[in-house]
Amino acid sequence: QVQLVESGGGLVQAGGSLRLSCAASGRTFSSYAMGWFRQAPGKEREFVATVWSSGRNTYSADSVKGRFIISKDNAKNTMYLQMNSLKPEDTAVYYCAARRDYSGGNYYIQSAAYDYWGQGTQVTVSS
Repeated sequence: QVQLVESGGGLVQAGGSLRLSCAASGRTFSSYAMGWFRQAPGKEREFVATVWSSGRNTYSADSVKGRFIISKDNAKNTMYLQMNSLKPEDTAVYYCAARRDYSGGNYYIQSAAYDYWGQGTQVTVSS
């Protein structure tokens, strides 16, 4: 089992940047594929980005492609989301998620594919 704790959210002006972190407990972090999701008020949770368990490959939603960068540092048991050129429509609670993936070569875009979730961190982008 793994526990996830997000940090790094806050209030930023449009065009600014934030870096979210997701710290994981446990000794087998390198065997977990991970992802970022977000949920805005009144909307469903949506996929943002995902990374292989190895950290070697990533995949992002079209809405954030070219602006957000997901990365995974297995030595530090931490996943990151670097968010640049933020827009007001990026305002949401951001969640990190994890699931076991021993094969190391899979993306998981559906929230139902993940077994573990963090508590979320609020990101607010003002116009």
